Amino acid sequence: MRKPTLSAWLLLAPMHLLLAAVIAIPSLWVLWLSLNESSYGTGLTFVGLDNYAKIFADPYFWRAAWNTFIVVNVVVYLEMGLALGLALLFAGGLRYPRLMFAIVLVPYAISEVVSVLAWKILMDPGVGAISRSLEAMGLGSFNWSVAPWQGLALVSLIAIWHNLPFTFLLLYAGLLAIPRTLYEAAEVDGATAWQRLQKITLPLLVPTLLLAVIFRLVFAFRLFSEVWLLTKGGPARLTEVLAVYLYQGAFRYGDFGKAGAAGWIMVVGALLIASIYLWQMQRRMAQQA
Repeated sequence: MRKPTLSAWLLLAPMHLLLAAVIAIPSLWVLWLSLNESSYGTGLTFVGLDNYAKIFADPYFWRAAWNTFIVVNVVVYLEMGLALGLALLFAGGLRYPRLMFAIVLVPYAISEVVSVLAWKILMDPGVGAISRSLEAMGLGSFNWSVAPWQGLALVSLIAIWHNLPFTFLLLYAGLLAIPRTLYEAAEVDGATAWQRLQKITLPLLVPTLLLAVIFRLVFAFRLFSEVWLLTKGGPARLTEVLAVYLYQGAFRYGDFGKAGAAGWIMVVGALLIASIYLWQMQRRMAQQA
């Protein structure tokens, strides 16, 4: 393998500088801020790890962490199942593929704010078309503004609906990369559709599945818009997630030191979760090499 030359480093330097300016420097500033007591980022007083100790002693933090854990797992794995089903359907062939592609991709073209507000109106307990239809069918009232579990369920539904096209595209691209000759040989050997799925599709799709899970875990871990626009963490902060907890600490209570600590806890948590799947991906690719 050739070593990078000086000209190669010079060509890459602008991108490295941009990443340092946009990601590295602000991250280090937030890390320094988390070690200080500060109101709105001014008047820094070094307190060491006191902000982290306060967060771990805060019951609202643990409630937000638990809510995040529930929502992330529901969103990511349910979305994976739906996206895989859609990808298999499209890969197997269906009528009017271009129209169906457009329909599936529409949610991803809509902004998060518009999506949440539209769902909020549709699910309004008093006048929402969907909520009133559910009530008319005898399924009971869906009052997500009062019942915390219903609020989190609606947040999960909106997150899945909005991000499903992204996951679908990843898995569909992975399916198209599998050689057709493998399926033809399996058919000649008399393999059923279920056996082809078990023995060919899923094993060869594992790297793509792991990559999609990593992306969605990281994105879902910082879930904010859906919760903030829908419930603002209420009632009584029972639907608060970690991103909303951070926002409340910074901009409602003005404690930027504690908010910075919460931010770095989120970063470390997301990296730990992603590293597990990256390790699995690396091991899988090493086995296939």
